[in-house]
Amino acid sequence: MAALDFLRRKHDVNVLHFDHGTAHGEQARAFMERYCTEKQIPLTIGETKGTCPPGPSREEWWREQRYAFFDKFFTVPVITVHHLDDCVETWVMSSMHGTGKWVPYRRRHVIRPFRLTAKRELTLWCQLNNVPWIEDESNENLHLSRNYVRHEMMPHVLKVNPGIAKTIKKKILESNDEQQSR
Repeated sequence: MAALDFLRRKHDVNVLHFDHGTAHGEQARAFMERYCTEKQIPLTIGETKGTCPPGPSREEWWREQRYAFFDKFFTVPVITVHHLDDCVETWVMSSMHGTGKWVPYRRRHVIRPFRLTAKRELTLWCQLNNVPWIEDESNENLHLSRNYVRHEMMPHVLKVNPGIAKTIKKKILESNDEQQSR
């Protein structure tokens, strides 16, 4: 919501909202419909089709469904709000599998310009500018890998390296990936 508020101040924006079919999905959809109607922002809603097949994790399947929806809008840039905390979590998760990567700046026409912004800064923007937001209760579900990393592992990672976000931010800035984004 912080990024939407920030971007709509100087740009004409359209909102793409994807309903993952979680228990929170209906509440999030209604919230976005109210907000976009009030602010007169065009809104397009996509949703998960079917149930997760055997094989991929739910997170992986949801991601593929979401990007398939985004790909329908390939003629325009689609901005997602992956932030620095997401990059750190992704690096921790992928490092356990031997790859040590972060969220890339671009995936085809989908760009992520807020990767160097901490989540707390986005929350602060909302608070200072009276921008409403809601939290997805499924983010508390520790059966989902990312949530387990976020809630159970990250406090320990931060004890070992309190500057991990600064380290990952530096690595992103030094990487070829970030150079291509400028």
